[in-house]
Amino acid sequence: MARERQNGNAGTELGTFLRAHRAQVTPEEAGLPTGPGLRRTPGLRREELATLAGVSVDYYIRLERGKETNPSPSVVDALARALRLHPAEHTHLRELVALAVGSAPVESGSLSTRAVPAGAELMLESLRPFPAYVISRTMDILACNPSGLRLFAGMADWPPDKRNLVRYVFLHPNATTLFDDWDEQLRAVVGRLRALYSLEPDAPDLAELVDELLKKSPEFTDLWERYDVRWHTHGSKTFHHPAVGDLTPGYQSMQLEGTQGQRFIAYYAEPGTPDHDKLVLLDMSGVERTVASSVEGGR
Repeated sequence: MARERQNGNAGTELGTFLRAHRAQVTPEEAGLPTGPGLRRTPGLRREELATLAGVSVDYYIRLERGKETNPSPSVVDALARALRLHPAEHTHLRELVALAVGSAPVESGSLSTRAVPAGAELMLESLRPFPAYVISRTMDILACNPSGLRLFAGMADWPPDKRNLVRYVFLHPNATTLFDDWDEQLRAVVGRLRALYSLEPDAPDLAELVDELLKKSPEFTDLWERYDVRWHTHGSKTFHHPAVGDLTPGYQSMQLEGTQGQRFIAYYAEPGTPDHDKLVLLDMSGVERTVASSVEGGR
């Protein structure tokens, strides 16, 4: 019975994904004539997408309604091309199909733990002055070194069990001015959370955070409905930090093997550069030791 309910939810989630992305593709982008008059449907019509993907309209409607949940790999690829999906979105579409037919393993969120491996905590300290932290799959900050916490100005004012990157970028008053590309930060954190939630919609740790943000943030609600599942794992990021000024460190995000979805994120800058000097200042602005905010049993 649990598997049946899960598959039903997955079929609905597959349809939600298809509808959201169909609404984002214009006829012009798909190479179709717009025709006279106003279009009541944003993006592509169902029949237009079905034609582009080489399937019948009836079959595509069943996909969107969750009544058909097992499209062939060639149909999935054709839909991805017609919807102009990014590779990460294409992969996610395949994952939704696998989940809908019961061939994808799903881990229960109730089994997740906030305990950080001892080796990861030692690495946090050894990376100073570079900011570094460990996050849970829902982007709670589980452990960090001093500059890893101070990088997010004002985060330390929140209780340890409320320090969450998604919550911060949407709800903390400092976030809009801290990030040079605040809008992109919003899209990135929602993308990661949306991808995870769509595969485990009943997981308590995900549902709690999503429900909170849907109630408190119109920006979150708008991005959630777009169903963008792209995010960044490395690159550089510009901060307008109130304590040390403007800086653009590089960063790398890494999966922590042996954990349930934890990630290790570290920022860096070349020694002798202004960015490196500012990271040193950020690290020296307090005398705290490595901060571990692990709270067993969840928030």
